[in-house]
Amino acid sequence: MTTAVGRCRDAGDRILRLFAAFTCSGYLFYLCLLLPSIIGQADRFDCWWTPVAVTAVFGTGFLFGLSTLASDGAVVRAAGCLAAITYLIALATGLWAWHGPDLTDGQAVWLSTFPGVASLAAATAWRPAIAFGHMIVGCAGAQYLNWVARDSGLTSALVPDIVFTVMFCSLFVGAAVMALRTGRIVDSTMDATHATAAAAAASYARTVERERIDAMIHDGVMSTLLLASRHGVTPSLSTQAAKTLQQFDALRAGPGSDDRFGAAEIVTHLRIAASDVDEGLTLGIRRGPGSETLTMPADAVRAIGAALAEALRNSVRHAGPDAERSVTVRLADDHLGVEVADTGCGFDPRSVPPHRLGLAVSITGRMVQQPGGSVRIDSRPAAGTRVHLGWSRP
Repeated sequence: MTTAVGRCRDAGDRILRLFAAFTCSGYLFYLCLLLPSIIGQADRFDCWWTPVAVTAVFGTGFLFGLSTLASDGAVVRAAGCLAAITYLIALATGLWAWHGPDLTDGQAVWLSTFPGVASLAAATAWRPAIAFGHMIVGCAGAQYLNWVARDSGLTSALVPDIVFTVMFCSLFVGAAVMALRTGRIVDSTMDATHATAAAAAASYARTVERERIDAMIHDGVMSTLLLASRHGVTPSLSTQAAKTLQQFDALRAGPGSDDRFGAAEIVTHLRIAASDVDEGLTLGIRRGPGSETLTMPADAVRAIGAALAEALRNSVRHAGPDAERSVTVRLADDHLGVEVADTGCGFDPRSVPPHRLGLAVSITGRMVQQPGGSVRIDSRPAAGTRVHLGWSRP
């Protein structure tokens, strides 16, 4: 199976949208259920109230569901706020518009049957204390509307009815509040975990950079001194010394937008990153036309080196003891490709839990943050794994 990894919505945002869709379905259910009562009770209110109330209450409920299509969660919360407020306004105007005759046979005003649904919308839009306050006001208003509309001989005690309705609706509103709170906790935990993983990745990048400096000293300074001791001052010695000084001048300037690695430095850096995980591993180098002129930002090279090392570590841990590993580096004049492959047990990338950060942060997250960076993971059970890391000049 081939998978390209992208950024998913936060847990809190997904739960918010789930409750918005659930609340919208509640509005739809009650509209279908109460339609006969709405039509039958229309003549007991002022003529304008029923069509306006039905359109406003159920329209904002459906709008709340449609808001889940928006990319910004603030739109969803705003729609929930509108639905919650509209219900309370409908209750208040219903008391004013009611003119009877009184309801008999234990009937209830249609608007009073679903205060909890409106409070679910309030729970998605406001803090828990305000949402529960909305629920209490909505339940009290709904039962008071019934108390006013029913025949006095059939009216039950108002306060017990309010208490029962509040307790019943509290179950659903409380569940919504806790689910949304859990989503926010998950998001904050993931943010902290990602920050920790990023700090660990930065520490590893510094280690790799120190090894690169060590390699530069060995390949540049030591070889220059050895050449001077054996052959004295020669044109080749001057050329090598000048090149070594240029490399150290680049180091002294520090990393930045102008800090770039040439083809030889890229290969050296990747070789060091791979040998840090598997000392016996040999990189396969494939050079395309113009590859000797390839230059890359140092940050991009470091990111690919760190992602390469993490892919190898994952292979060592999970591919199995008999798996064979290989790393192939392909260079062109404007592109670098790295393939980390093994013949191990493989896996289904879709089954990786969100809390496993090796793929999400250390490989995918690191690569997609680089301009021109890309990553693709090819794997399926019992068929090995191939991790493709790439960079193209933007």
